[in-house]
Amino acid sequence: MKRADLAKHEGKKIDTDMSRAVTPGRFGKEAAAVPDRREQRKRDQELGLVPFAVKLNGELVRKLHSRAQERGAGLNEVVGELLEIGLKSK
Repeated sequence: MKRADLAKHEGKKIDTDMSRAVTPGRFGKEAAAVPDRREQRKRDQELGLVPFAVKLNGELVRKLHSRAQERGAGLNEVVGELLEIGLKSK
């Protein structure tokens, strides 16, 4: 191999290593400290929460999001409240 080819391959190796590197925390602290999935799952289980996936109409989802923003609550809380109301009415 030529010397230029070796330098080219070394540059590609460095680029690959840099793209795989994790972005460090800002200002010495983790600015966006997001719990990992395992920790979040444990917290949800302690609260008695169970994942429940559904497919809804886009317009209905927009209404749910706007209602959550009006109340300043999370989407999970709003959907839970509405399901409770709906189940009690029957």
